[in-house]
Amino acid sequence: MSVRTACLAGAVALAASTAACGGSSSGASPGAQPSMGNIKNTPPPKAGGSITVLEGKGFSGDWPYGFDPPTDVTGSANQDFYTAVYGQLFDLGPNGKILPDLATGYSFSDGNKTVTITLRKGVTFSDGTPFNAQAVYYNWQRDFGPLAKKAGLVPPWEVARTASGPAAISAPFAKSAVQVTGPDTITVHLTTPDGAFINQLFDTTPMWIGSPAAIKKEGEKKFAQDPVGAGPFTVVSDTYNNQLVVKKNPRYWDKPKPYLNQITFKSASGDEAAYESMLAGQGQVYQDLSTTQILNEAGQHFQELNQPGTSPYDLQLNTASAPFSNVKARQAIYAATDFAPILKAVFGDRYPVTESFTGPGGICYEPKVPGYQGYDPALAKKLIKESGLDKTTITLGTINSSPVAIDTTEALRTEWDKLGMHVNIANYPLDGLIQAFRANGGKNWQAMIQTAGSWDPSAGVGVGFRFLSNAPYSGVHDPHLDQLLFKAQEPTKVSQRCPYYDQAAEYIAKHYYGPFYFTFAPANISVKGIVGPGLTSALPAVAVVPAIPWQDVYYNPSGK
Repeated sequence: MSVRTACLAGAVALAASTAACGGSSSGASPGAQPSMGNIKNTPPPKAGGSITVLEGKGFSGDWPYGFDPPTDVTGSANQDFYTAVYGQLFDLGPNGKILPDLATGYSFSDGNKTVTITLRKGVTFSDGTPFNAQAVYYNWQRDFGPLAKKAGLVPPWEVARTASGPAAISAPFAKSAVQVTGPDTITVHLTTPDGAFINQLFDTTPMWIGSPAAIKKEGEKKFAQDPVGAGPFTVVSDTYNNQLVVKKNPRYWDKPKPYLNQITFKSASGDEAAYESMLAGQGQVYQDLSTTQILNEAGQHFQELNQPGTSPYDLQLNTASAPFSNVKARQAIYAATDFAPILKAVFGDRYPVTESFTGPGGICYEPKVPGYQGYDPALAKKLIKESGLDKTTITLGTINSSPVAIDTTEALRTEWDKLGMHVNIANYPLDGLIQAFRANGGKNWQAMIQTAGSWDPSAGVGVGFRFLSNAPYSGVHDPHLDQLLFKAQEPTKVSQRCPYYDQAAEYIAKHYYGPFYFTFAPANISVKGIVGPGLTSALPAVAVVPAIPWQDVYYNPSGK
């Protein structure tokens, strides 16, 4: 393809506010340490027991498409369910270390254009069929096939395709592109260097492997509701958008894990409802808590883990259509926005302000960007008149499941109204937000408040997700910016990648492509006795919050 695309495999899920591909960059440490809240001593591992995990409705608490990776439009929002049932080829560990799971290793060759993945020997799916390179290849064919194309989930790997030109982006990969090179090895031949390829697998459809035998036997609809993987748990029952119950997989490769006998994932209407359920003993874990008032008191009753953010909020401006095809209108938005008082009043200064797509919990963190247009109300009033923003109504959208995003849009409307702009707020459910981005070839929407970052900027809802030309959730179409971002993901060494990201951040600021606000990082709360990575110890976040390796979670309320 003439222009590379964003890391969007499975990431359509994250069009909302959190998202898709995944990643770390080998050998780097995050820029800030987490606040462990009131978590001090943890009890020793204990096998057995059951827990209920509450999932916020409108995002992870809704799963209308089931759990077949190439057909689930809301994919990465459902990462809890996927990691429980499918496991992952690799896990993203503390400080971004890539840990073996169903795959044991990988290697780059040919100038980072060839990636070979070695799979774990002797693993079986929960139905007893073999997990091997042929099974992975079968799944990856589906990930590039018509089902994924229909759902808009075709992985944007830079590989040879069966079509060329504009059709290549949604065409299956050529036989030469992905090859089974041994019973337990599979090789991907890229057309361009990509040292971040493994990082970009996290939380994407190619990371989650289903049983080919079960897929063929059950068919698309049944498999989506009763998926079969090689992960630590198997599905007991699944009531869409309400409750998923999973039990310990007796065939799981890493015995004695998983520790828990059963997990019930249950939908909650929001932070307040989930918190009340926790207080009533109806849940042991709630992730993604972001309501400031509840956060301020949650530590009195529960274990609370706060981690440094990796996903800054960005005001996306659609440069493909009016009014933000006009550079003066875009600059006016920068000059009209004073986020410091909003952060203090709405969020209690809980999150750090940033001027780029990186956060303190990730690599290449750059909070101050040269040439960034700051708050200047006099300049804003001048630009608003010159660009005609005072004669139009701006539609500002966000996801309706996030109190943070909703509060921010309301605060911004108040701020902009005082300077002569008129704003209409549109709050969407996850699926509706996805459709709003994609309508009319991406030309209908005007402005969206979304997250635009990941632990590794090349992955997840990273910079490419919001700023690459061919990304369906981008408002920017600039070949020069594309090339900067492509160069940034080619090396494997972080020291060689960060300078390109610094240049990209400065270029975005220079062209007023979208102001950044603060680096959001919701908290995870759990009852005493729960222990696990991402719940009581730090994990980097690919899609705003970390993917929990549920095989490592245990519940020991007695502490003995």
